[in-house]
Amino acid sequence: MPTTVTTGRPGALVLRDQERRVLAAVGCGLRDDEIAADLAIPEEDVASHLARILVELGLRDRAAAIVHAFDSGLVVPGRGPRTRPADPAARSTAARAAGPAVRLSLLGPLTARQDGRPVDLGHLRQQSVLAALALRAGRTVSRRELLDAVWGTDTPVANVVPVYVYRLRKALGAGDDTAPVIERDPRGYRLVPGAVDVDVARLEELVTAVGAADRAGEPAEAVRLCSQALDLFRGEPLDGLPGPLAELERLRLTERRIALVQRKAVWQLGLGRHAEATAELFALAAAHPLNEPVAATLMRALYRSGRQADALDVYDRVRRRLSEDLGVPPSPMLRRTRRLILRGDEAGPAHPAGPRPTPSTTS
Repeated sequence: MPTTVTTGRPGALVLRDQERRVLAAVGCGLRDDEIAADLAIPEEDVASHLARILVELGLRDRAAAIVHAFDSGLVVPGRGPRTRPADPAARSTAARAAGPAVRLSLLGPLTARQDGRPVDLGHLRQQSVLAALALRAGRTVSRRELLDAVWGTDTPVANVVPVYVYRLRKALGAGDDTAPVIERDPRGYRLVPGAVDVDVARLEELVTAVGAADRAGEPAEAVRLCSQALDLFRGEPLDGLPGPLAELERLRLTERRIALVQRKAVWQLGLGRHAEATAELFALAAAHPLNEPVAATLMRALYRSGRQADALDVYDRVRRRLSEDLGVPPSPMLRRTRRLILRGDEAGPAHPAGPRPTPSTTS
């Protein structure tokens, strides 16, 4: 006679061991083929077990079975099925000692590599959960914060966050003998310190180093560090990822890239490297045709290269785009740059001004 166990939920009917394992796997978000592979049983047997589970427990569908698996304690949020005891502290220590095993890149489409091999991170919402954790590396992110960051005002399926976290842990190689990449504490989830290398964190380190080189009066070093930071970008940050957080971070990181190109160009001009500055600024101006500080810096670079007519053409193009697209005239900063170039001022403006907070209404 088969051994039977209860799920721990009041009023729950008795389940056989195999059905309990199937329910636990369903609760972790595994597909039937994945469950069959994990339990070494035919896929059709998985479907039969699940059908009986739904009948015996009075559950409506698979989504209800997932909820039941968490509510009954059969699955521990963020840790997968409750099968063997785990020691998160020991695993975290091992992860830190071994160094980052996973490298995440957010400065373009989200990608992950584990020991140099690409990792399939699943569908876009699941990727957004990982991105939210990576952008908050070093601190715990609550379930509520993840819901707001990835779904906003939409209402996801119950317990979807721990299901996605389980799948991500599985994709990133967390098993009984592997240090976890994502861990849970009473407040929520976080990336294990030292287990993941995130390119956004590296970007911020380089930006800090750029500022230090500037303060030390080392423009050539500042240019070198800016180049390293810009090389981290592989396209639009978080390209294609849904959710309010991804949208905000796309804007922030894009602005960070624009600022780096501008700062680098100012130092290049000071070093007499006009052609280098012009090439990068042309590409940036083409991508952001309404960005007046970028246009002003490009005008200066062209003028310093002996291309006064081309510099004035940049002004005319931006003026037309501002008029046609926004119905506003050029800002005082851009007009001042044009006047200095027409006057033959070799130095030009010391630094381009930042973006104007409101459209100019003067002519």
